[in-house]
Amino acid sequence: MEPLSVDGAEADGFFDILEERRRSSDLSHAFRTFNPQPYRGATPISAAALNRMVLESQHLSYVIQEIMVECDEPREALLEKASALLDEMSQNLQLGFIRLLGFAMSKVFKSVFSSIHVNEDGLTRLQQAIQEYPVILLPNHRSYMDFMVLSYIMFTYDLSIPVIAAGIPLMGMKLIGEIFRRSGAFFIRRAIGSDKLYWVVLSEYVRTIVQTGYAPLEFYVEGLRSRTLKSLTPKLGMMHMVLEPFFKGEVFDISLVPISISYERVLEESLLAHELLGVPKPKETTGALLKARTVLKEDYGCMHVYFGNTVSVRDLVKGKINHRQYNLVPRDLPMKPSKEMQEFVSGLAHMIIRLQERNVVLSAWNLMAVVLLQNLQGIDLDLLTHKTLWLRRLTLRFGAHLRWPKNVSDSEVMSWSLSLHHSVVRCEKGRVCLVEEEGPGPVTQEEDVFRRAAAVLMCASYRNQAVHVFTRPAMVAVAMTTAARNRTDNVFHHFKFLLELFSNEFVFTPGQAVQDFEEGCSLLQQSGVIGRSDEEIYVRDNGQETIIFLRAILQPFIESYQVVFRYLCEESSQTFIEKMFSNSIRGFIMKLFISGEVESHECLSSDLQKNVLSALHRMAAVTKTKVEDQNEFRVNKSAVKRIWDMLSDGCTPQISVDARL
Repeated sequence: MEPLSVDGAEADGFFDILEERRRSSDLSHAFRTFNPQPYRGATPISAAALNRMVLESQHLSYVIQEIMVECDEPREALLEKASALLDEMSQNLQLGFIRLLGFAMSKVFKSVFSSIHVNEDGLTRLQQAIQEYPVILLPNHRSYMDFMVLSYIMFTYDLSIPVIAAGIPLMGMKLIGEIFRRSGAFFIRRAIGSDKLYWVVLSEYVRTIVQTGYAPLEFYVEGLRSRTLKSLTPKLGMMHMVLEPFFKGEVFDISLVPISISYERVLEESLLAHELLGVPKPKETTGALLKARTVLKEDYGCMHVYFGNTVSVRDLVKGKINHRQYNLVPRDLPMKPSKEMQEFVSGLAHMIIRLQERNVVLSAWNLMAVVLLQNLQGIDLDLLTHKTLWLRRLTLRFGAHLRWPKNVSDSEVMSWSLSLHHSVVRCEKGRVCLVEEEGPGPVTQEEDVFRRAAAVLMCASYRNQAVHVFTRPAMVAVAMTTAARNRTDNVFHHFKFLLELFSNEFVFTPGQAVQDFEEGCSLLQQSGVIGRSDEEIYVRDNGQETIIFLRAILQPFIESYQVVFRYLCEESSQTFIEKMFSNSIRGFIMKLFISGEVESHECLSSDLQKNVLSALHRMAAVTKTKVEDQNEFRVNKSAVKRIWDMLSDGCTPQISVDARL
């Protein structure tokens, strides 16, 4: 099926960077004159000189002196270790390898994607920002494709190539790891723990890149690739490191650029679903990459890359941080972040993720996935189309960016989406159902549940790309009881409980429950769903359908949390190791499926199960300690039962299957 043309893309400020590549030579593109305008405050230095600056820094020398005293190791041995860590870690950016990668990625991108749309105004802003101050690029992370797409775009438009924080497994890929290193990747270990020397080498390396303006620095504020395609709670370590040169007065300002990468279809869709069901992640090797090249023969639709407005750290920090504390300590000495600093960095990281979410570009398929998950027994195509168009109107009222082809009939858009996602859904005789894996011979009940769960989780990943649009209004809808009118303070009380419980499932800025509640209520009120007075909230006559739909969006999460609570209260021992928990709860849930006591296959997601533990730990119902390098949990069953009762009694009115969207 031919890709749909999207007449509205250019009108909305996006243009397809692959269009020119399809008309001209990839070789001439890779070897054309490359003339970026660098940061005006930068002193051009080589990668080797950058490493020398790190090894000769007073900060590293100070920490080595501390380790000498603590561990009784000679200075020369520690310096040698530091040098070896830096050799393992550091990038070696070379234009020749960028050209090589540019040529290869042109071939790959044209094969895999029908288009890659980029917002032109965002590139213009980025070009200006790079010349003025050190720039930090902050993309979301949904696919391995994320890793090189920004470098490819920046090379195409003569912008300075970034250095990129990458996971250490990529370094171990023969040949590929070295190509990545010479294309600007620097490699970070996943588990650093309390390795003081590694921490100081890494932080000093990052600080030196920012302070010298060596190159724009790119890292994923979420830390990891999201296996569910939802936003992840930000990791703060790298954010502290990149901001330190500003707080120590080494640079006047730092520009943060939130970037939203949206995929119509994700290459790893099946892999991610199986990982969530406990299938081990394939090792990142060159051999595995070559075997996976068959994936490149598929069509993955279009990608959108949105470069957001530049965020000035200097402007954000005004009135929030007292700079005097940094003036009292020499710049070269380490300084433990104050409480106000930790709160500022946490708030900033959460804000970046909200900005990423707001600029995600949704497709028709994302909305279809929302509807399909509320109709898992299948749905007629005409009805699916009707409900998707209803949801399109709601999505736009809630302020989302939506790619919906113009000058094309709605039925063509639906048919194209179903064809593109043939691995997830099929349409037979006008009825749309999820596709389940097929295998040889008869299957056991457990295998049947597993196959169904894989299909549901693949579909759920595409719903998850859109779920942030509905999260706050949905939580208001769930917090409202089935009564016609609700006291505002009661609804807020229930909303705040849901927000705390689901703070690992969805991203909320700490300390902003009131703002989140107001946002949810405001969207519902502007859409004509609810009415409000000072004391109460009520559902309007024509708002009941929307309220039912929003409650149903959260229902799989609510049911899944209830299942984990049941396991912890009824089946689990009071203390357990995290690894044992994953296997044990999977077996428990399988039994519930076979007995018909559970409906939501999403409760089999290992990420969701871990999120429940994190929530209970934060709510003091579970304690966590390190025992021989493993996390040991201790459950307060009565506290878990109280939370379970609050979720079941206070916030989950029953939703009949027929009433869902």
